[in-house]
Amino acid sequence: MKNILSDKGEALISIEKSENYSLGTPIQLSQYSIILVHKGEGIYHADFASFNFSGPTLLFSTPLQTIFIDPSKNIDYTVILFHGDFYCIEAHREEVACNGLLFNNIYLQPSVIISQQQHNVFCKLLQHLEEELSDPDSSEMILKSYLQVILAKCSTAKIRTMDKDAVVLAKDEKMEQFRILLDEKYLVLHKPNDYAAILSISPNTLTKKSIKYFGKTPSQLIQDRLILEAKKMLHLTTLSIKEIAYQLQFNDEYYFSRFFKKCTQISPQAFRNKGGISQVAYLSK
Repeated sequence: MKNILSDKGEALISIEKSENYSLGTPIQLSQYSIILVHKGEGIYHADFASFNFSGPTLLFSTPLQTIFIDPSKNIDYTVILFHGDFYCIEAHREEVACNGLLFNNIYLQPSVIISQQQHNVFCKLLQHLEEELSDPDSSEMILKSYLQVILAKCSTAKIRTMDKDAVVLAKDEKMEQFRILLDEKYLVLHKPNDYAAILSISPNTLTKKSIKYFGKTPSQLIQDRLILEAKKMLHLTTLSIKEIAYQLQFNDEYYFSRFFKKCTQISPQAFRNKGGISQVAYLSK
């Protein structure tokens, strides 16, 4: 299969099969990943969150998340890996609507349960993409077109799943208020007790509701929100590490770097070096 590599020797786009590409141990990928689980069951771990799944389903990860799959039964999957330098999801947000839905969202599980009919559609698209990758004269434009269709269909499937879940799971107004508060106050409020006080509920109630509604504790969400913003700034701006630390209201860049590495197992500079700076950062200048 043809390898399209970056200057650093990393795959800009590739397809991997479970028989020769194991996700059974923790790994940090430089690329975005779409994991199409054909069959089998297991637990998907993405950073500090974990959840059960069974095929057919789609799993997603953003660059340099720590991910792995703990299979409980025979599992068969195919992984599409693509680098932001090859296909910038920020620049194509209107076409694929995946940023903040499939990727870069701390509130939603990075997965989509699909029907067998949907699975067949994704398998056909994967086959076309694989055939194009196998062609020594393959066109980057065609590869990007197939990837764009796959991402768009993933987004559509996710939205439909969310609409169905909304019917089953009643909206929790307190948790929706917590979500809004967190997005507004994450820079200045770092303790669950602060949010509980504003919401007029006990810290214990906030924790129980948060785990039930989001699958994460309030502390995890607060940390994830800070890290998400840091990753965005590292990828989508040309600001220095010191400038990013200042904008995120850390006392100094060293404390910020220690916090970031503790949460992601990688330094901010290494994250930027591996993931690169998006073309969007330069377009906005």
